[in-house]
Amino acid sequence: MCGRFTLTAATESIVEHFQLPKPPRFQASYNIAPAQKILCIVELEDKSLKAVNLFWGLVPSWSKDDKNSHHLINARAETIREKPSFRAAFHKRRCLIVASGFYEWQKLESGKQAFHIHRQDNKLFAFAGLWEHWEHEAKTLYSCTIITTQAAELMQPIHERMPVIMPTEDYRDWLNKTSDEQLALQLINNSFYSSMIATPISDYVNNPRHDDESCIQPKD
Repeated sequence: MCGRFTLTAATESIVEHFQLPKPPRFQASYNIAPAQKILCIVELEDKSLKAVNLFWGLVPSWSKDDKNSHHLINARAETIREKPSFRAAFHKRRCLIVASGFYEWQKLESGKQAFHIHRQDNKLFAFAGLWEHWEHEAKTLYSCTIITTQAAELMQPIHERMPVIMPTEDYRDWLNKTSDEQLALQLINNSFYSSMIATPISDYVNNPRHDDESCIQPKD
């Protein structure tokens, strides 16, 4: 799964990486948790890209309320075409979720070891995601979820699942709502993990209130 991640890049880097026409508004963080607003990239009708802040915890459009959104922070790649909660979003509301790294915890006999997974060059990347528009009476909510898949070689010793990272060259095909669903499924692969590393870190990050560079400091 993916339950915590980081976004510490400069605004200029995000604009350049995603070729955005306007700079995004966002809150940089070393410890992003579910139920927060997170920075996502969506494609508009004119094919331009826009950075938006969406609630992390997808609320399906047909939900009677928005109280259970924390259950939908992740969507399994293997079932997104069949699950009612994700089926419509996968068809026409795909997004990219901007990140600098993410956290995962390895279960050990002595407890849990936290890891910070990031690019070897520490640059930006993007998770594959889905977004939804929920509206009830006078309340409107735009929300999203991160797609996960089976662990690649790098992640297998740490956890059985991992977030899908979208290669840069596939951004447009993933966001394009007219893309064939079969093509979209083919884009969800493990290839990007060849350029990632997993750094063991201290348990400082375990507290979601901690939000500073100490979260990603390598363990002594």
